[in-house]
This record gives sequence, C-alpha cells and structure tokens, in this order.
Amino acid sequence: MHQRALLKSCVSTLILLVASGAVNAQIAPPPDYDQKLSDVVVSATRSGTPLDQMSLNTTILTKEVLESSPDQTIDQVLKNVPGVFLNDVPYYQKDPTGQSINVRGLGYGRTLVLIDGLPANDAFYGTVQWNLVPMSSIESVEFVRGGVSSLWGNYGMGGVININTKTPKNSGQDVSASYGSFAAGNVAASKDLIVSDAMQMRFSADYFSSEGFQNYATISPGSTSNIKNGMGTDAVKNSNVRLQNYFKPTQDTNGFLRMGYSTMADLSNNYAIAPNLIQTADVAAGSTTNLDVDKKVQVNVYYQATNFYKQTANNLSAAPYKPYVNANYTDPYSTVGASAQYTHDLKAAGIDQYILGVDARNISASNQTNNLATTGAVSSVNYAQGQQNFYGLLGQLKSNATAIPLETTLGARIDSWNSQTPTSYNAGANGVSPLYQAIPNQSKTQLSPSLGLLYKATQNWDLRSAAYQAFHAPSMNNTLRSYGNSVSGYSLANPNLTPETMTGYEVGTDYRWKSGFAQLTAFNNYIQNAIASYRITNANAASATSLCATAGISGCSASTGGYTNVSYYTNQQNLLSRGIELQYHQDVNAQWALDGGYSYTNTILTWTATTDPINTQVGGVPRNMANAGLTYYPVPRASLTTTVRYVGNSWMSTGSLPVPAYALVGLKANYELTPQASVFASVVNLFNRQYVTFNIASQASAYQAGMPQAITVGARLQF
Repeated sequence: MHQRALLKSCVSTLILLVASGAVNAQIAPPPDYDQKLSDVVVSATRSGTPLDQMSLNTTILTKEVLESSPDQTIDQVLKNVPGVFLNDVPYYQKDPTGQSINVRGLGYGRTLVLIDGLPANDAFYGTVQWNLVPMSSIESVEFVRGGVSSLWGNYGMGGVININTKTPKNSGQDVSASYGSFAAGNVAASKDLIVSDAMQMRFSADYFSSEGFQNYATISPGSTSNIKNGMGTDAVKNSNVRLQNYFKPTQDTNGFLRMGYSTMADLSNNYAIAPNLIQTADVAAGSTTNLDVDKKVQVNVYYQATNFYKQTANNLSAAPYKPYVNANYTDPYSTVGASAQYTHDLKAAGIDQYILGVDARNISASNQTNNLATTGAVSSVNYAQGQQNFYGLLGQLKSNATAIPLETTLGARIDSWNSQTPTSYNAGANGVSPLYQAIPNQSKTQLSPSLGLLYKATQNWDLRSAAYQAFHAPSMNNTLRSYGNSVSGYSLANPNLTPETMTGYEVGTDYRWKSGFAQLTAFNNYIQNAIASYRITNANAASATSLCATAGISGCSASTGGYTNVSYYTNQQNLLSRGIELQYHQDVNAQWALDGGYSYTNTILTWTATTDPINTQVGGVPRNMANAGLTYYPVPRASLTTTVRYVGNSWMSTGSLPVPAYALVGLKANYELTPQASVFASVVNLFNRQYVTFNIASQASAYQAGMPQAITVGARLQF
C-alpha cells in the first residue's frame, strides 16, 4: 500500500508540473506532421517505398508516438493500432509459448515480425520474442497490413511489423530507469562510439523484472476456483545485451554486424515450483553495395540459437491438493538464414524499379517431454527431432503511368518448403523401451503473387487497392511437441501438417494534410487448410486414446460436455475474415493533438471437419475495437496524454465462453528537465477496473484477468 501511495504521489506531482507548463525542452512534434511522415521510407517493403506511395494499409509508430503511450512494452503499444488483436496482458505475464500477435482476426502466428529487417518470430513456436526489444531500444515501428508473402514468404498473411532499433548518433551515453506497480523495474544503458565516418558502434544492455499480477480471472465469467492451491503470480526477469557495428569498407558499400544475448526466466504457470528459462544468442551481418547510381545489391546472413527449458505444474486431486511438477520440456533449437537482393531503379520503358531476390532458411529443433508422477519420477518420455527448410525466389516491378497518376506494383514469389522428422519416439518410465514412429517427409511449393495499385486523386488524397496470396507453414511446436495433463487436458502435435494458404484483397484511401492524416481500409481474407487445434469429442474417444498412446501419454479419456480432454492439430478448417480499419490523427494547434482508431472485424469458419461451429465469430476476435487519445502540450517541452481503449464483446472459444466488453483509460506525462534529462509517469487502467480480457481457449479455467491499475515512473539521462 505504501508503494502504491508513493507512486501515485509521484504521478500527481509530475502531472501538475506538466499542466502548469513549468518545463523547458523540446517534446512536441513538428507542426508539419504530414511532411514528417511523407519523408518516411518503409524498409519493410524491401524496395525503399515512401509511406505516401504504399498500396497496403500502413502505419508508422514514430518516436513521439512511442513516448506518449502509457504502455511500457511494445506489444501493449501495438494493441492500440487498428487491425491488431493483442489482449490487455503484457507479454511477460503470458507463457512464452503464447506471446504472439493476431492481425485482422487471422489468428496467432500468421504475421511476420522483424527486428531491423530480420525475423523475430520464434523459430520453434512461431511466437514473437517481444523481450528482445525493450522500449528503450526502439526508434520507430513500421506496420504493413495485408498479404506480404510475395516479399517475405512464410508468416506473411496478416502483414509485416518491422521494429527499427536505435543506431549510433554520437559518442554519447544513454541511461534510463523506471519502477512501478507489481515491483516492475527496468534499467537500460547504451554507449555510442563514432570512431570515424566509416566505423560506428553501439553497445546496449537492459534488465527488467516484475513480481507480476494474478492473471487467472476470478470475477465473472471466470471463477475463484481458477486459483489453485500453491499458485502465485507470474514473476519474470528479462535481460538483453547487444552490440551493433556499422561500417563502410569502401565508398560504395555499407555493412553491419549485430550480436546479442538474452535471457528470460518466468513463472507463467503461476507456480513457483515450475520456472521457465529461455536463453537466446544471435548474430547477423549484411552489406549494401551501390553498383551504380541506380543499382544496388544487398546481402544478409543471420543465425540464432535458443535453449528453452519449461515446466508445468498441477495439484493433487485429493486434500491437501498439494502442487507438484507434472512435466518438464527441453527444447533446443536454432535457425540460420541468408538472403540476396538486386535492386534497379530503371525509370525507363514503363518500369520505374525492379527487384530480384533469393533467400533460404533452415530451422532445426528437438523436443523432449518428461511426464512426471506425483512423486517426481519420470512416468513416460516423448522425444521428437526435426527440421524445416525454406527456399524462396522473388521478383517485383514498379511502374508509374504517364497518362494518369497511377502507380502499379506487381510482385511474385515462389517458396519451396519441406519438413523432416527423422526421429520420433515415446518411451516408458525413465525412457525405457522406446517405441519409434516412421514419419514421412512433408513438402510443398507455394506461389505467392501480389498486385498493388495507388491512384493519386490529388496531392493530398490517394486511393489504393491490393490483391495477394500468402502462406504460413506449421510451426515446429505444432509438429513436434505434445504436452498437457489430466486436469487441464492434452494437446497433441501432428507431424503431418502442411502449410496453409490465404487469398485476399483490400481497398482503401488516405488523406494527408499539413497537420494530420486519415486512413480508411476495407479487407477480405480467406484462409484454406487452416492449422487449428480442436477438442476431440467423446464419440471419438477411441481415436483420442490411440493418438495419446502414439505420443506416449496416458490419462486421455472422455470428459464432461461431450468432449475428451484431448486436442489435436489439423489442417481441416477454412477461415474468412472481413472488416474495416480507420485511423486518424490531427494536430489541432500547437498545444493539442487528437488520435483515433477503429476496427470492425468479422471472422468466421466457412468449413470445418472439426466440432467448431461455422458462420460464428471465432474465439479471441472482438468484432468491435476502438481507441482514442488526446495529447496536451502546455509548452513545447512537456506533454500530457490521455488514452481510451474499447474492446467489444467476444468469445474465448468459437461460439462459446463469452467475454464481456470493457473500456480502459490510460495516462502518460513527459517532462524534460533539460535537453539531456527527462522524466515520465504513466498509468495503465487509470480507474483500476477489474475485467476479463479477450483470449483464445477452450476451457473456462483459462479466462484471463486484464492488467490492474499499473503506475510507472521513470527517468532518462543522456550525456
């Protein structure tokens, strides 16, 4: 209580100082907001396309936008962007296997996330490693919605998010720290070193920890029975160390070398006896060589190795219901990739630019699951080892018509995917008597074309449309890892899964003026052979038992409500998602700015061989979501932002387990003491509303409590 009172006092003091205008440093955005965004080049396009020439709905989160948000992690900032479905639980309060992003209601794991142009989707789980990018390291974020597989291949259904990190600017230092509710503390430091025009370096490190909050919902439609004996909160500790080196070996060549190491330890199962640990090391290098004034070649290589040790816990079924670790999982995996691209700004023969590219990626992984008895003894072992390979060839043409102001972008990519599972077995107690499975290799060749049109109706107003095809391969979590227990149920991997395909189109309009912009987009996306996990009915209990036996799992059985306690991955669904997205910004005058966003998303299953209902809004996708923000600049050296977020009614499971609508208010104050020193205070869930946030799950015990009131104060020093 004393800690919360002190934080509230700090916030109140800072807000009063900001509102009174007793500050003197440059925070407010420049008056020509349109010019600022028009200068932005979207690197996620692979072709250096300016923002005002994008045929896909695109949002740029600038440094000013990031700093004015009350949220303290990048996933929670992104949740307020139209088209994004992330609930009101920050990534560090979720299981590492569930830290993903859903765009346009297409489902988790179907959107590509990049850090400085290189993949950030976890190689094994397909989730997003948000812990690799603390807010202190981010310069800006590019968000391109829609099918982008013609450029990027796998994951390119919902779009691409490219997080641009800070680069060396001068030989200075930057130190920041924050502390808030639930003992959430963050410390970050960086050092820039400008050796010469041809050599620049940046070293950065950060550490984050939190005691966490209880995110199992106990209010309706949740239940107090969701909290079991021995359960606490999801405590977490993150750390990152990163070295960036930018060099210029010749007059025509720029290169980079980046290396990093990160750790994340958490209690996402909410049992102190079952911690998780992720350790990741990565290295990436690349170069851009100008062959001529209008020709260049880009080459990139990257490698990442991860070791994930995970445990789950449960309670004894009889008094005193003591908790015990029921399974542990060891997942070592790595990915290596390379790409090469040739770009020619031809500007002749009706073609303004063309690019040709080739890339390849390998993912190698294994999973060992030790199922444990209540005594701690290993009752059975499940092991699988495999790899996936991706090879892609892409091309893209851009053309500007001479008779009318029409820009055309035509692209296509061919991807070859193959999956191999050479070793898979289940064994008895302590791994004895392994029973091996012979799993055939899987492969698929996928063509992903795209067509984008941009019509410049006036200098400020454009009309755009795009049509595309995209694909997404199953993650190795879907094909290798079976897990669960007799209480919460079992989820079984399927090594025979194949990639899913999406066909879609969108139309939209952008209007930009000196002090703001407005964007409106309508989209239609259709996924065939969608990968989904479904609960097996009691009528097929024999099949469920057989699948469990193959996976080396016992305890699978019929259950209440007509379903067994077993879920299984298949390609047996088709999904249709339609909707609209609206985004607006207006600098009213030198002291006031408005922001707004709205999305309507209707996502249904049109066909399924599972028990999920068709023509019903799918789980985890609220139809209506909206946000608004008001920023006040009392003087050009301070800001005070108020935000409102509305999330409409939704289902947790398709057609069942309802989640009521809710609205939240946030507050953020920034105050620059000097050009080198600044402080901030933020409040998430200002009125401390208790609510259940939207989620995807098939059992009522999985209802999630949204983040309670969270107060954070912090400071930054540059020298």
